[in-house]
Order: sequence, then C-alpha cells, then structure tokens
Amino acid sequence: MGGVGQGASRRFAAFLARRGSALAAILVGLGLAFTLLLGNDLGRIGRILLAARWSILIVVALHVPQTFFSVVAWRRLLVPSPPLRILYAFRWIRDSVNTLLPVAQVGGDFVRVRLLAARGLPLTAAAASGVVDVSLEMGTQILFTLGAILLLLAGPHLGDAGPVALAAAAGSVAVAALFFGAQRIGLLRLAERLAERGGGWDRLSGLHEAVVALSRERRRLWLSGVLHLVAWLLGGLESYAALKVLGLPGGVREAIVIEALGHASRAVGFMIPGALGVQEGGYVLICAMFGIGAPGALALSLIRRVRELILGVPGLILWHRIERKDAAGRAMRADGQHRPVLP
Repeated sequence: MGGVGQGASRRFAAFLARRGSALAAILVGLGLAFTLLLGNDLGRIGRILLAARWSILIVVALHVPQTFFSVVAWRRLLVPSPPLRILYAFRWIRDSVNTLLPVAQVGGDFVRVRLLAARGLPLTAAAASGVVDVSLEMGTQILFTLGAILLLLAGPHLGDAGPVALAAAAGSVAVAALFFGAQRIGLLRLAERLAERGGGWDRLSGLHEAVVALSRERRRLWLSGVLHLVAWLLGGLESYAALKVLGLPGGVREAIVIEALGHASRAVGFMIPGALGVQEGGYVLICAMFGIGAPGALALSLIRRVRELILGVPGLILWHRIERKDAAGRAMRADGQHRPVLP
C-alpha cells in the first residue's frame, strides 16, 4: 500500500507541476498585458476599438483565406489527400488550441495529427506531414520577416529601426533553429521510443524515416512553401484592414511590417499562452516606428485578440464535438467486438 500511495503522490505532484507551470506562464502574460494597458490611456484605447464597431468582422473574415492557403499547403504533403473541408476543420482546431490554450503554441499540432489518424490515415504519415508542415511554415515565416525588415529599412520610419529589426530577425531565427536543431539531433527518434514505451502508440514507429522521405519530395515542398508564403502575405492584408477599420495611419507596407514583426514577437513568447503581453509590447515598439502611439498599437493588438476569440471559441467547441463523436464510435466498436452475436 505504501508503494501505491507513493506512486499516486508522485503522479499528483507531477500533475500539479505541469498545471503550476502553465498557470505561472498565464499569470506572467496577464501581468505584462495589464501593465501595458493600465500604463496607457484606457479610455482612448476603448474609443479606438468602439469606432470600428461591426467593421471588426471584416478583419475576422479576412483571416479565412489565410487559413485556406495554409490548409492547401498542408494538403500537398498528404497522400492520399483527405477532403479539404476535413483538413480545414482540423487546421481551425489546431489554431484555436494554439492561441487559446496553454500548450506553448504547439499543442494544436498534436491534436490535428491525432484527429487525422483517427480517420484512417496511418499515424506515422499524419505525424510526418505535421512535422514537415510546421517546418515549412516556420521557414517561410523567416523569409516573410526578412522581407518585411527590408521594407522597413528601405522606407520612411521614425527613430532607429535597427535594434527592433535585429531583435525580430534574431528571435524568429532562434526559435526556428531550436525546432530544426531538435530534429537533427534525433528528437523524432526519441519521440518514437517514448511513444512505444507509453503503450498503444507503436504505430508511430518509423516517424524519422517518414519525415526524411517526405523531405525528399522537392516539388511538394516547393509548392507547399509557396502556399505558406501566400498565407503570410494575406496576413498582411488582414493587418491593413485592421489599420483602416481602427482609423490608424499606414498603408500596405506598414501593414506587412507590423504583421511580420508582430508574428516574430509572438514566436519569441511561445512559452506564454497566446504570447500574452509579449505581442502587445511588440506592437507598441513596432507601431511607434510609423508614428502610431501606444493606445493605437494596443488597440491593433486587441483587435487581433478579438479575432482569435471569435474564431477560436467555436474551434474549441468543434474539437469537443469531434472528440465526443470519436469516443462514442470507439465505445460502440469495442462493445460490438465483445458482445456475442445474437441469432
């Protein structure tokens, strides 16, 4: 009994540790965000947002084509290719999980792979497509960020943009280097071994080889990469619309720079759920280079938060419904296997 009690205590302590670290990250993010908001004119921020009214829905709607191109890019890596509507639903769920739940902005990728595997695609193939898709998304984000930095430095701006541009580029490259470096040193093989020890996940065997094989499909990689780059550019259109509906100064160039460097700041704060506070601080620094004050920058960041909530909450509800349906299906199949067949 003592051993059982100690084992239960250790599991409970581990559970609290995981929850505690997530809670600590949330509190840090909320503290940063509230510090920025309370340190500025809340009334003015509110007036800027209220002036947009229902035009905010335009910003929300413009995120749909961006997601669509990301879905098509992912679909290029899958053989056989599932229906586009299924992949769109899984990508929607993935983004909702990554933006609204404390999963270090990567938990949604595990969710979409598992949902895809539950629909008949081999788990190894589904996981390999997820790894390569994230790799291409991160690689094209670096290209998008570097292009935005060139636009920033080549055009008019206020103050010294060098430190901000250097920090954004270094942050994006550092996060990508960690991801790609982990693959190079054998993280995928380690994941295979851990999955096998966990029981019931032996289907993940061969993940490293599957990723390597998919990485040799040059034509697919190029097409997927181009589609991801188009998705990033469409994000610039979303930022342009946000500037306009909020009545803030700036054109297409400024919108692309804000979009790219804003995502770079989110990447740096990947350990904080939703990059709370980190995104807001990044927007204040970036927008200042274009003469947009802190209240306008915070309103621009908050309109992105509104979009994440409007799209993210239904995405989490959809995930819950799919999980319930899948669980019911598994229960029925298990019941059918063990129940005697009636005459």
